[in-house]
Amino acid sequence: MQQTKRTRRTFRAACLLTGVGVLAATLAACGGDDGDSTASGDASAGAATSAAEQQGPTPRLALSYDGGIIVVDAASMRQVADLPVEGFIRLNTAANGRHVFVSESDGFRVLDMGTWTRKHGDHGHHYVTTPRLTEMRFGGAEPGHVVPHDSRITLFSDGTGQVDIVEPAELLRGNAKATSFTVPTPHHGVAVARGDGSLVVTVGNEDSRSGIAILDRNRAEVARNDQCPGVHGEAAASDGVLTFGCQDGILVVRGNEIRKIASPDAYGRIGNQAGAEDSPIVFGDYKTDADAEIERPNRFSLTDTRTGTLRIVPFASSYSFRSIERGPGGDAVLLGTDGAVHVIDTVTATTTRRIPVIGAWAEPERWQSAMPNIFVQGPIAYVSDPATKTLTAVNLTTGEKVGQMSLPHPTIELTGVTG
Repeated sequence: MQQTKRTRRTFRAACLLTGVGVLAATLAACGGDDGDSTASGDASAGAATSAAEQQGPTPRLALSYDGGIIVVDAASMRQVADLPVEGFIRLNTAANGRHVFVSESDGFRVLDMGTWTRKHGDHGHHYVTTPRLTEMRFGGAEPGHVVPHDSRITLFSDGTGQVDIVEPAELLRGNAKATSFTVPTPHHGVAVARGDGSLVVTVGNEDSRSGIAILDRNRAEVARNDQCPGVHGEAAASDGVLTFGCQDGILVVRGNEIRKIASPDAYGRIGNQAGAEDSPIVFGDYKTDADAEIERPNRFSLTDTRTGTLRIVPFASSYSFRSIERGPGGDAVLLGTDGAVHVIDTVTATTTRRIPVIGAWAEPERWQSAMPNIFVQGPIAYVSDPATKTLTAVNLTTGEKVGQMSLPHPTIELTGVTG
């Protein structure tokens, strides 16, 4: 997941771009919602003397490719670094304004994106330095989902079943500290630590997954639901609500209550979701062919966590698991295989804007292959296109393209930090 790609939307929704040519100013204004909480940001950089002070926050993007990671200045659309990394890797933002988790074969490694804000009384000082892969590491074999939630980051290692709970502030201080817990049986899972010390974690083994359990701060089980075959993915909605996808619906967690919402189809899989902390509606994919090697869906799901209503919405194109995002005001944002970014009102389920960005494409047979990707930061959506080796920025509010750059490699994944 997410995500989280997909929290802290209230501040960002207010930062609306008014026209072409002010991309840098807009991102600087919208970039401080995470980074300005930094207590001692330059500690993590390990190179404080080389840091340069800036007028405002400097958002940056990270794009993976077969052989490394490209770091890009989100406002100027210029490459900042190209870091070699061996093997297939995945990228997840730490949602602390500065760091990205890089999944390697033996665990999660922390990428310092080299941009941060340090608080100084009633204002902040903004710095940049050279991005670098740090020696901070977490987890074990087969690193999987990363979930920032409730001022914590929860990492799940599929190969060992180890759950690591990391405080974003510790990363900013350069400390590789975590509280760890190991599930009874390793599996492809996900866990979410909550502000009260409790932990929501998937239940399964290497052959199957059946649901979730809620553990208190002492890791004693307080609730369980085993009616979620193939449980996969999570999202956070407003009021602290969490959701987890099933092959036949979705689980909604409110406090210690777990509610199952069934799909209208016997097999109606919701495996990837995007939430927004100011919206009660969770945006998800929707697949109906249990036997498909690869299903290119033409419907998506909207789950109202207040009413327990699951709405399945037809979509004129198809999309991939890397196509799902949230935008300003909690809008759903979907990158279609028609090459357009679709902005969808989650209350009415109507498409309010269609923005052509790249050429038509098809989801590849292997999910690890390079394919178009979308990442939203404030009012700007960034779309990578491996076919043309380009990165394009579009304003979701006006529908305008506000930037584009060429990339040295076809890219696979895309995420970012606010600085």
